[in-house]
Amino acid sequence: MAEKNTNPDAAALSQAEIDAEIAAIHGEYRAQRDAGGQVETNARLNFPPYRSSLLRHPTKSLHHADPEDIELYSPAFGHRDVSPLEADLTIQHNGEPIGERIIVTGRVIDGDGRAVAGQLVEMWQANAAGRYMHKRDQHPAPLDPNFTGVGRTLTGPNGEYSFTTIKPAPYPWKNHNNAWRSAHIHFSLFGTDFTQRIVTQMYFPGDPIFALDPIYQSITDQAARDRLVATYDHSVSQHEWNTGYRWDIVLSGSNRTWAEQEEEH
Repeated sequence: MAEKNTNPDAAALSQAEIDAEIAAIHGEYRAQRDAGGQVETNARLNFPPYRSSLLRHPTKSLHHADPEDIELYSPAFGHRDVSPLEADLTIQHNGEPIGERIIVTGRVIDGDGRAVAGQLVEMWQANAAGRYMHKRDQHPAPLDPNFTGVGRTLTGPNGEYSFTTIKPAPYPWKNHNNAWRSAHIHFSLFGTDFTQRIVTQMYFPGDPIFALDPIYQSITDQAARDRLVATYDHSVSQHEWNTGYRWDIVLSGSNRTWAEQEEEH
């Protein structure tokens, strides 16, 4: 679903003010890095330019829980096995969705480059007009009756996954005046149990909104931000049918793909 902000003063903020806040935080990061100090390369849980970040992360001490007890209340795969058809978001309804048909493919690997097979990969996204099929998304862009924007698949023996979908558009959000999110696709991956879930976002190369997107910019390390951007791959494109993007997801190590983190304790 689209990110929403409950801060009533957010719309009064100017882009210049947001830019100044982001520049100051990134400047602090670069100064610490250049001085050889320990720096935070993940997205900051409380990132002031992203106004609702204060409401979207833990603010109290975390407590250990019994993993078996958690499993009793966790989501399940569903009432049926994952079908290969669920990875094609363009055939889920009676007609074809509007927009640029794309394939997003890649591998899920560990920090040593080894394939991670049999993992549940879920994705969700806005449509070609930048609107989610969700009741909370009410901005004035058309819904597509032939595009729900949700898919899932299991990684193959070499860790490979592939989705056929429609390229999403940027969309407005109420973080500040004239605020827009870069076009992106949300990804969720499960490990061996439901307590091992990571959530991340994939972006498209050359997006002009990168510098203006406080969620993307909340990752202070440019190299970590770059790892969230897919690569256009012409070998994935098909004649008169689709363009293609490749994006590998690295689960661990210094080059891992950024994912939403719990607060360390």
